[in-house]
Amino acid sequence: MNIHSHIEERFDMNDLMEQKFDDITYVVEDAAAIVTINRPERYNAFRSQTVDELITAFNLAWSDQRVRAVILTGSGEKAFCTGGDVKQRAETGDYGPSELGRFRIGDLHKLMRDIPKPVIAAVNGIAIGGGHVLHVISDVSIASETARFGQAGPRVGSFDAGFGSAYLSRVVGEKKAREIWFWCRQYTAAEALDMGLVNKVVPADQLLAEAKSWVAEVAALSPTAIRFLKQSFNADTDHQAGFSNMAMTALDIFGVSPEGMEGATAFAAKRPADFAPHVNWH
Repeated sequence: MNIHSHIEERFDMNDLMEQKFDDITYVVEDAAAIVTINRPERYNAFRSQTVDELITAFNLAWSDQRVRAVILTGSGEKAFCTGGDVKQRAETGDYGPSELGRFRIGDLHKLMRDIPKPVIAAVNGIAIGGGHVLHVISDVSIASETARFGQAGPRVGSFDAGFGSAYLSRVVGEKKAREIWFWCRQYTAAEALDMGLVNKVVPADQLLAEAKSWVAEVAALSPTAIRFLKQSFNADTDHQAGFSNMAMTALDIFGVSPEGMEGATAFAAKRPADFAPHVNWH
């Protein structure tokens, strides 16, 4: 009996894949695990439950011997992911109830890096804020011609001072990363390709097929070699996880401050945020 069949006896993936999801969908097609954020009515923004389900999905993909790569995408044609659900935050002061009682976005980031299989972001629309971070952390990104990219944290009273900024600077360079964060501009798929933010741009109707073809190509290669290579690439930037942990703690505190809540409240009310009372350089 080989190790894989032994695992199958103890760990039936078919049973596990019957896991019911509300905020995402999870399917395995050939060698690809396709994880889709399924909240199109909120532009695929994530709440705590969404993050919990994404963590479960990535763990399923890690354990499934059939899966050689993961495709992360969004439902519909408008948005890949627009980050944390700011409307939820404005309503309740947090991102809603979670399985373990905490918002585990940092855990998701780490899992996407640690899973020993390539993660392919298939960016089908807007990738903004925390959704932009998800595609940045992915190993490669394939974008629809209609995709748009950018950060929105300083506009809505939020930030990612961990992988979302430090690793982004490795991808596009310090100057461009600071521009992306400080000015909250949006960039087209063509501009993203030009700055090295994505690997390829394709017509919208070819996006998922292109992502699947990348999975099929990597599935023909040595999985152990790919695993070592991913871990080697990560080793160069793993120290950023420490910044990420600290940043998430800071964000927990900042998010419920008057300044942080002003950003969320203004977004929910569809009015410009007034951050002037919070200017303090001391």
